[in-house]
Amino acid sequence: MRTLNDYFIYGEIADVSTASSTFVAVPDSGKIIKIITSLQGAISGANAGVSFEIGGTAVTGGGITVAHSGSAAGTVDSAEPTAANNVEEGGTIEMITDGASTGAKKLNVTFVIRR
Repeated sequence: MRTLNDYFIYGEIADVSTASSTFVAVPDSGKIIKIITSLQGAISGANAGVSFEIGGTAVTGGGITVAHSGSAAGTVDSAEPTAANNVEEGGTIEMITDGASTGAKKLNVTFVIRR
């Protein structure tokens, strides 16, 4: 259940199958309570591992595995971080993909932040 204290940050990994990192800006302090991803097409070869960091520290419990088996546009995965998930106004969240899969597909990411 969402409260009035929740807000959302949206990010995009341009190609989940290429090892890379990208950042999203944080407009207000809070705690990441959920991370939701949406794949924009099928990947193959191997699973894609996606992790998240705040200030160079991994978000505990925030890793997501995007499975290649059965993947398709609209595949949704999620994680509920348990620690190291506090964000500060004016900071960033880093989105990191391991590039293990094949198939250049976009991965949309939604962060649910609770103030």
